[in-house]
Amino acid sequence: MEIWQKRKLKKPPKKAAAGNITFKTPQVLFWTKHAEEKMRFYHLSKQRVRRVLNSPKRTEEGIAPNTIAMMQPASVKTMAGKPAWNQEIWIMIQNRKNRIKIISAWRYPGKTKPKDETTFNFFQKEYLEYKNKEN
Repeated sequence: MEIWQKRKLKKPPKKAAAGNITFKTPQVLFWTKHAEEKMRFYHLSKQRVRRVLNSPKRTEEGIAPNTIAMMQPASVKTMAGKPAWNQEIWIMIQNRKNRIKIISAWRYPGKTKPKDETTFNFFQKEYLEYKNKEN
């Protein structure tokens, strides 16, 4: 007996047509201990980090080799018709063949400019802290 018959439906539910949409195979997320500690420190949940990963406001090249940094505002408010925020959530990831490695996650107090020197220095500090804990 099918599930739709158990639920006493008259006919099976319609299946959504895929059309031209290509579905990506889900990749496994690998969380480093450093990322988990930073998430605990900055009060970030795994779901919040996944949200930044799935829909970043800005994506930049990371400080470490083969890494990507992604940013999303913590909360967006509209002031004079323009989006404004006072905190950003950043994550640093590394793409592997079959998994995404989350290296670090943190809150940045303020609003950064794209490719800003301050952001670069902050990323570098985070990366060096991660490397020191790994050794």
